[in-house]
Amino acid sequence: MNVLVLQVFVSLMLVAGSVLLFVYSMRHRDHEQADRLALFPLEEDSARPVRPSDERASPSASQE
Repeated sequence: MNVLVLQVFVSLMLVAGSVLLFVYSMRHRDHEQADRLALFPLEEDSARPVRPSDERASPSASQE
C-alpha cells in the first residue's frame, strides 16, 4: 500500500510541475515562436519572386 501512495504522490508532483512550466511559458510568450519555427523549413533560401513577364513566356513556350 505504501508503494501506491508514493506513486500517486510522484504523479501529482509531475502534473504540478507540468502546469507550472506551462504557466511560465505562457507568461514569457514562448509559445508564439513555435508557429514560426514550424514553418521555417518550408522557406527556400534562394527563392525569387516570379515576374508577370515570366508567367506569360512559360505557357507560350510549352505550346510550341
